[in-house]
Amino acid sequence: MQALTPGSTAVNPYILVGFTAVVVGAMCLLVYFYRRRLFILWWMGAWFLLAGAMLPVSRSYRNVALGGIAYGLSQFLGVLSSLAFVVAADAYRQKPQLKRGYGLMLLPVAIYFVFLPVALGPAIVLSLGYLLIAGGMATAAVAHLLLLRQARLLGAGIVGAALLTISGVNVYMGTSIGQSDAGAMTPALLTMTVVILVGGLGQQLMAFEDMTYELRRTNTRLETAQAELRELVITDPLTGTRNRRFFDAIINRELQQHNRSRTPLSIVFMDIDRFKAINDTLGHETGDQVLRDVAAFLLRNIREADYVFRWGGDEFLVLISCGEEEALRRGRELQAQFAASPQLADLPPGVALSVGAVEIPTDTEDVLGLIQTADERMYANKKRTR
Repeated sequence: MQALTPGSTAVNPYILVGFTAVVVGAMCLLVYFYRRRLFILWWMGAWFLLAGAMLPVSRSYRNVALGGIAYGLSQFLGVLSSLAFVVAADAYRQKPQLKRGYGLMLLPVAIYFVFLPVALGPAIVLSLGYLLIAGGMATAAVAHLLLLRQARLLGAGIVGAALLTISGVNVYMGTSIGQSDAGAMTPALLTMTVVILVGGLGQQLMAFEDMTYELRRTNTRLETAQAELRELVITDPLTGTRNRRFFDAIINRELQQHNRSRTPLSIVFMDIDRFKAINDTLGHETGDQVLRDVAAFLLRNIREADYVFRWGGDEFLVLISCGEEEALRRGRELQAQFAASPQLADLPPGVALSVGAVEIPTDTEDVLGLIQTADERMYANKKRTR
């Protein structure tokens, strides 16, 4: 059984390939300690299986039967290695669904490779084995290259290219079985050694990219959660308008911008007439619904550049970019539009909006006094409408 043994070299190339595969598998094990991902374990298993496939063919056998069994076992381990690479690519996206039936399907393959070389001779059986390994490696290569396209992982592309090269090497070895030159396998095996190292580097890069991708995804989720939390903090939970906390946070910025640009800025203050009667006669649930309807009405009819705040109870404040006269005109338009809204048909008589407006003078630093003025004008409007 010397046909498969390469020519005399300082280092047996089968041993060199096996040793390189063990080193890369050990690197995967170290990476797994820091990055507990299932696909890394499958990588490790694939390299160790490949290393195991190299050992039986690293020597010649005087006993033909023993040699046939050893070479057949080598091919079977090679097939398992290629399948492990396929599963590794699938395990990146999700946990692979492995069933017991798959193991039973491999049983006749094991019998074929371990025992048929004894009966039929190794050449034909092993040629088929190398081609099966090549097919499995090619499938694993395509799966990793798809990860390059789908997940933008450069490491997956390097691993895919390495596995594709290993597939080509196995095709060459399968077609070279039985050549009279005992050293015909040596160039292919040396090529495989280099490619395994390249594939191992690609796997290290892929594991790093996977970690950074998860960090980016975690940061995105954290930023989204922070934005949602901030939105909850500055939004009135009942009406969906901004609350007084948000008013306190932005008023100084708005005043500074107003002072720099010398553009007019006004406050429109309004509340709901006879709101207490709604709560007393129709209940607080109806009162809450009225508040939501009024808030939605204001948000629909106020420009996006302006702000609507729930000031407290049934009171709303609008910060609007215009002068006092224009602000009062807009407030009266809102009164008229609300009075004509169909929602009032189911509410007690006299329900309406009362409005007061005041312009914020240039260089104003404190608006609380102006809000009080707008509030007083709103109550004056309430008395006149009654």
